[in-house]
Amino acid sequence: IPPCEEGQTIFEWVPDWTDKARPWKKWEPDEWKAPKVLNFSALLIPTMDSVRAEYILDIIAKHDVTRTPPAFKSCMLVGAPGTAKTSTALMYISKFSQDAMLSKRLNLSSATQPLGFQKSIEGEIERKTGKTFCPPGGKKMTVFIDDAAMPLVNKWGDQITNELARQLIEMSGFYFLDKDKRGDFKSIEGLQYIGAMGHPGGGKNDIPNRYKSKFMCFNMVLPSTVSVDNIFGSIMKSKFSSKAGAKPDVIDLSKKLTAATVDVWDRVKGKLLPTPLRFHYIFNMRDLSRVFQGIMECPVNVANTPSILVGLWKHECQRVFADKLCRDVDKNLVEKTLAEFMPQHFGEQLATDNKNTDWYADFLRDIEFDDETGEEKGAPKIYEPAEWETVKGKAYYYLGKYNE
Repeated sequence: IPPCEEGQTIFEWVPDWTDKARPWKKWEPDEWKAPKVLNFSALLIPTMDSVRAEYILDIIAKHDVTRTPPAFKSCMLVGAPGTAKTSTALMYISKFSQDAMLSKRLNLSSATQPLGFQKSIEGEIERKTGKTFCPPGGKKMTVFIDDAAMPLVNKWGDQITNELARQLIEMSGFYFLDKDKRGDFKSIEGLQYIGAMGHPGGGKNDIPNRYKSKFMCFNMVLPSTVSVDNIFGSIMKSKFSSKAGAKPDVIDLSKKLTAATVDVWDRVKGKLLPTPLRFHYIFNMRDLSRVFQGIMECPVNVANTPSILVGLWKHECQRVFADKLCRDVDKNLVEKTLAEFMPQHFGEQLATDNKNTDWYADFLRDIEFDDETGEEKGAPKIYEPAEWETVKGKAYYYLGKYNE
């Protein structure tokens, strides 16, 4: 049995296949290096959960396609919103060598029709011989079908888009739609598939059972506290670094933001549960990431003291957690939760300094003009503290300009 510490399970451990003695080693992601330009929505940070899921994807992808027993080299990631299904698949795809394996991402929606699906696949393949097609250059291609359960269910209970996808996986092709060849079968070689879908139920569709049988399905769980700390801790470390111009006391405080945010998120998620009237009271990983996205918007030279950074953090927590609540009693709960956790994580002094929340906005700067041509360059968007009267004045100014 693996040497589990308190709070660990055997699933955090794996035999080391490179050593003949097969000792246990922990699943550990590669160290993440921050890109030069931090685009928050495009960041993909490996975690223990994503590494384990990628390992399963890789094992299934290396299987041969066989008819008996039926195996189609396909995986379906199933999970609640915010469990990094798409991020995990994209991280796995990003490691492909472009010389041997191409990739294509298909985002399905309720508007995706079979014709659109077929055209998307046909746009990525070329003729090999006769009625046989393959990806360009004779390479292989992994097709990532995101939101696989989204296509519309018609009045007979069928998802016709997914039935075409099932035919493509099962029969390695579909039928020509061109007038001169209509009814002839178009064989497509060299494709393998990864799917992602949410849990069915609660207004969300399931996928047809025959389609489901073509995939090896496994569930994605919410990231553990270690994974969450790894994700957002890495982002904060790259944002508030001495290289970026942050002061030592700000760098030290930035390391405490992740634990504080998780505590607030856990308390709010546990207390404010969804009801038939308040069905939007759902707090998942996306809400957690929006808090840090707001902190990332603020330049380091603006959040240059611990007090300003705590004020910014409090403002983002209120915008993300409290603004979607529809009752004052619920908003007060968020306020009390913040007041409880701020002294615990940041100390009494910083909590007292930020008893009142500062407003932040990115539209306060005046319009700039080019020195040489005199042309309007627009106002720089800098996320910074704002007074209510200033925000109000600017909003009316832009409204008047829009109405002219």
